[in-house]
Amino acid sequence: MNYDLVVFGSGPGGYTSAFRAADLGMKVGLVERHTQLGGVCLNVGCIPSKTLLHVARVISEVRDISEFGVDFGEKHIDLRKLIAKKDSVVSKLTKGLAGLAKQRQVDVLTGKAMFVGSNEAKVDAATGSLSVTFEQAIVATGSSPTKLSGLPDDPRIINSTGALDLENIPERLLVIGGGIIGLEMASVYAELGSRVTIVELTPNLMFGADQDLVMPLENKISKRLEAVYKETQVVAIDTDIDALVVSLDGADAPSKAAFDKVLVAVGREPNGSKINSDTAGLVLSDKGFIEVDGQMRTNVSHIYAIGDVVGAPMLAHKAAHQGKVAAEAAAGLKSFFEPKGIPSVAYTDPEVAWVGLTEDDAIRTGTRFSKGIFPWSASGRSLSMGRTEGLTKLIFDEKNNQIIGGGIVGSNAGDLIAEVGLAIEMGSDVHDLGLTIHPHPTLAETISNASEVSAGTVTDLYLGGTKSD
Repeated sequence: MNYDLVVFGSGPGGYTSAFRAADLGMKVGLVERHTQLGGVCLNVGCIPSKTLLHVARVISEVRDISEFGVDFGEKHIDLRKLIAKKDSVVSKLTKGLAGLAKQRQVDVLTGKAMFVGSNEAKVDAATGSLSVTFEQAIVATGSSPTKLSGLPDDPRIINSTGALDLENIPERLLVIGGGIIGLEMASVYAELGSRVTIVELTPNLMFGADQDLVMPLENKISKRLEAVYKETQVVAIDTDIDALVVSLDGADAPSKAAFDKVLVAVGREPNGSKINSDTAGLVLSDKGFIEVDGQMRTNVSHIYAIGDVVGAPMLAHKAAHQGKVAAEAAAGLKSFFEPKGIPSVAYTDPEVAWVGLTEDDAIRTGTRFSKGIFPWSASGRSLSMGRTEGLTKLIFDEKNNQIIGGGIVGSNAGDLIAEVGLAIEMGSDVHDLGLTIHPHPTLAETISNASEVSAGTVTDLYLGGTKSD
């Protein structure tokens, strides 16, 4: 079978690039090793986890609404119905992708693809092997959970994929890793009834985010968790019939603790080396990432790579945008991947989101900046919701007052951060945001409020009578 373009992997980056290439008139083959399209994100990542996080958030809100004089009584969880709902959401989306592929006449090839040359691949499927040749290719094979060496082979030690299976709700759960995935899964299991402990090797949770954004989340989630041990290492795990006995090394942690399950959430590794990349002549970095230019083109001019396999941040929305660029470049268009910011979101409760330059980044790089912080305790909307723990922070370049970054912690921060991202892309300055009329009362107002703090024009806070020309 010969194609103008073959795409390796059908995650958000892969299917986006395949569909865009087909729309541009190319004959496209889309290879996926699983029976359903969508890759990790749709099948065992973003979508099912957000379904469960929605449930966790509702449970939390029902509990917190008692402060308003409303009590729904004790919760009851029907695990089978919850799993069925999660699976139905995934099924609906995967079937939608299959329909879109069919409408575009994209050939879906089910099986594991491996390069056998720079213009040829072998697809190993259950029904046998298929040889595929192509003029161009896009590698969108994603990433896999990082494994910790030295851990025993025990079904009770799971990764993020296993955590979404929900075979049962363990009484005691240890989460190794205090990053976004670890915190999200800890939130889910804590609300479903587990006693959850988090162990993090570094001094801070959620590496990469400013800690003033993380602290409101840490304060809230700590009340629901059994314990959070930072600067702590898992030394060993001994398997017992009744429990997993974990040896810990940390100033505040016990030397040993017993758990029913252990979730390893210490990051992800690129899958670029798992498709015989060297056979195609592709150059990989020391960490296994495929090196690309601004058009997502590798060192082999007719092969492109996108998403997790090309480096951080490993995010679905980044992969999708890179997929469009790669498809358009393969079709001869002058497309380039040049974002000013890529948003990151932790869908915890409260949510944490940031885009562009963080305050820590600005300090580390010596960037001269000003900032505006608006606490949600001064927001009418957040007060009416009983959710005053949040804050909105904007970072401005001192040279021209243009916004270069921002972060939000609070309800729906992941949705709100999109406005900050747009402002960065459009080169908005501190006055543009403040002069944009936001509806009242909304959480979105806190973005204009934060810009007014930086400009010195805010009236919802008293900053000592400062004013702007």
